[in-house]
Amino acid sequence: MSSEQAIINEAGSAARFSRKSVDIDGIGLRYREAGAGAPLVCLHGGGGLRLSRAHGILAEHHRVIALAIPGFGETPADPRLATLADFATLLNRAVAALGLERYSLMGHGLGAGLALAMALARPDPVDAIVLIAPVAIRPTRPAGGKVGSDMLYVHPERHGAAEPLPASVAALQAETASLLFRAFEDEAFEAGLKALQVPVLSLFGTVDRVTPTDLARLYRTALPSSYIAMVYDAAHAIDAERPEAVASIAADFLARRERFIVSSDIGLINP
Repeated sequence: MSSEQAIINEAGSAARFSRKSVDIDGIGLRYREAGAGAPLVCLHGGGGLRLSRAHGILAEHHRVIALAIPGFGETPADPRLATLADFATLLNRAVAALGLERYSLMGHGLGAGLALAMALARPDPVDAIVLIAPVAIRPTRPAGGKVGSDMLYVHPERHGAAEPLPASVAALQAETASLLFRAFEDEAFEAGLKALQVPVLSLFGTVDRVTPTDLARLYRTALPSSYIAMVYDAAHAIDAERPEAVASIAADFLARRERFIVSSDIGLINP
């Protein structure tokens, strides 16, 4: 099976996510891309780049660009990246190198915190931000620092076992995730969010034990233009568990901002 075909199967739609890379100061930043329309830059969580059916659905109307954060998977780490600002600057430069004048951001887990950091550093081109099970404001770490399938999914048996990562890759990802955790714990980062005027939607799974729903109030308080939605019957991997719901509410929010609360298709409250 080709790498492109594997990505199609993961995304669960006809969208063909091609493998690409962009070089920033010698760092070969890998990414996946599919679709056309308003650009949506996606940042993954602590488990590395993973495409879900939600990405595939969003690619039907958006140009979806899923970046691999340095230190995760195929994108190598760089010792020059020591702070949250370093990561945000690099990722913003990558987006600029792709020729995106305006775009929205979507981040899962740790990627949500990076999306906020990117917007703080360079807010003008960002139209909106979608945070999925965000790990950003006063992050909590699971016992042992690992998120097992029982914490990712309500029904892990439906998703199958993930292919184990090589030990060296897993160790590097854990190290990079730990660095970002510490960066998010900086009070200055949370304080800076109060100046962010970009509209932000935060999605929480109702049975998520990694980022539980009681954290939602922190995001509602910290972000001036903030909206919250609860996705039922979903744990931490919300986009994998409820891809249609996530894609529907995210697309509606990206198109209509605060009016997303009532679905434009069926006139009912999202999601």
